[in-house]
Amino acid sequence: MTPGAEPTLGFHWPEALCAPVRALPDFSRLWVALSGGLDSTLLLHLAAQCHGGAGPVNAVHINHQLQPNAAETEAFCRSLCAGLNVPLVVERVSVASGEGSSGSGGIEEAARKARYAALERLVEPGDLLLMAHHGDDQAETVLFRLLRGSGVAGLAGMPASRALGGGRLFRPLLHLERSELERWARAAGLAWIDDPSNTDERFDRNFLRHRVLPLLRSRWPGLARRLRHTADACAESETLNRKLAALQWQSLAGEGDRLPVAGLYALSLAEQKNLIRWWARERGFQPPSITDWRQSLNDLLYAGQDREPELRADGFSLRRFQGDLYLVPETRPLPETPVVVEPGSSLRWGEWTLTLVASPKSPPPPIRVSTRQGGERVRFHPDGPSRSLKKWLQERAVPPWERARLPLVFAGPEGAGELIAIGDLWCSEQYSGGAHAAGWRLVVERECD
Repeated sequence: MTPGAEPTLGFHWPEALCAPVRALPDFSRLWVALSGGLDSTLLLHLAAQCHGGAGPVNAVHINHQLQPNAAETEAFCRSLCAGLNVPLVVERVSVASGEGSSGSGGIEEAARKARYAALERLVEPGDLLLMAHHGDDQAETVLFRLLRGSGVAGLAGMPASRALGGGRLFRPLLHLERSELERWARAAGLAWIDDPSNTDERFDRNFLRHRVLPLLRSRWPGLARRLRHTADACAESETLNRKLAALQWQSLAGEGDRLPVAGLYALSLAEQKNLIRWWARERGFQPPSITDWRQSLNDLLYAGQDREPELRADGFSLRRFQGDLYLVPETRPLPETPVVVEPGSSLRWGEWTLTLVASPKSPPPPIRVSTRQGGERVRFHPDGPSRSLKKWLQERAVPPWERARLPLVFAGPEGAGELIAIGDLWCSEQYSGGAHAAGWRLVVERECD
C-alpha cells in the first residue's frame, strides 16, 4: 500500500477535477469502477463529494484473483467504501493463468475481457459507470495500437464515453495526466494499493510505460498532449468514416446480415473496407484483421458463381451467395443424431427452439428432429405430390450454410416418418395454425425472430 495521512478533513478538491465529474448526464445509479489504485481511489472520492448527496453512488471492485495481494486489495476497497458510506459490489472473476502469453493477446487481454463482461452484466439502463483512465493511459493506448498497426478507429484511443451494458461508461479524467492526479491525491492524504503487476515489463503496456514512454518524453516534452491531439483527430476521422458507411449502407440497400454485392463493385477499396468494418461493428463484432484487404475482397467478391467464398473473422464470417454478401455469426454445434421432441417441452436446436404443444386427447406420433441427410422429399398438401427438399430450398434462395443447419422435423417411426416442418420456413397444416388436424401444434422459433 502507498501510505497516506488520514484524508484531510474538509479538503477542497480543485475545480479541474470536480467539473467533469459534476457535468455527467442524469443517471439512476452512478457506479465507480474501483481497483484500489491511485486513480480509481481518487475518482471515488470525487464522485462521493460531487454526487453523494444528489443521487446513489456505488462502487464495483473486480477481483481477478491473479495477484498475490488480491485479498488485501479487496479488503482495502471494502474499508474505503465503508468510510465514504458508499455501497460496494465485489465481482470475483476467473482468468485462466495459462491463457495466452504475456503479449497483447495473453493474460492481460483475458483479464480485460473478463472485467468488462462483469461490468456489462452489472450496468442497467439509466446507470453510468465511471472509470479512472487518465491522459497517460490514453497515450499508452494510442502508442500501443500504433505499434499493432491499428487504423484510425484504434488510434482514436479510448472514448470519453460509450455504451456499456444497459447504460453508459464515462472517463471524466481522460484529459488529466497521472502526475497531476498523484499530486492532488497526496495533498488530500489519500492512501491506495499499488498493483504489483504494473511493474512487470513482460507485459507490453508495462514495457511501454516504464521503458519507452519516459525516453520519448525526455526528447519530446508534452508527449501525452501530442498523442491526445492525434487521438482526437483520429476520432473525428472515424466519426466521418462511420457516417459515410451508414449512408452507403442505406444507398446500397443493406439489410441486417445481408448486403447486395452489386453496389460494392462501384466503391473504391477504401470505401469497401470502411463499409465492412462499420457493418461488423454494427452487428457487435470486431472488424476483420486482414493484412491484404485487396486480395481478400477480390476473392470474396469476384469468385465464380459456382464457388462459395468465405472470409473468416473473430466470431463471424463473410460469405457470398447469389449476389449478396452475408455476415454469418458463429453457430452452436448441432446434435449428430436425431433428437426426439417430447410433448409439452421445448428443444433447443442450434439457433432454433422447437416446442410441441400438448393435445388434450391423444398422444402424438414420434416427433424427431435431424439435419439434412440427402434425398429428403416434402409433401406440402396431404393429397398433393411430393417435392425434392433440395430443389425447394434452392428455389427459395436459402444459403447453403443455412440449409445444412435447418432442423427437419419428422412425424412417425424412424426411417418411415413424414417431413412435417422445415426450420421456421414451413410447417404442415396438421401441426400449425388454430385448427391443427393432428391435435398437436408444433412451434418453431429462431433466435432472431
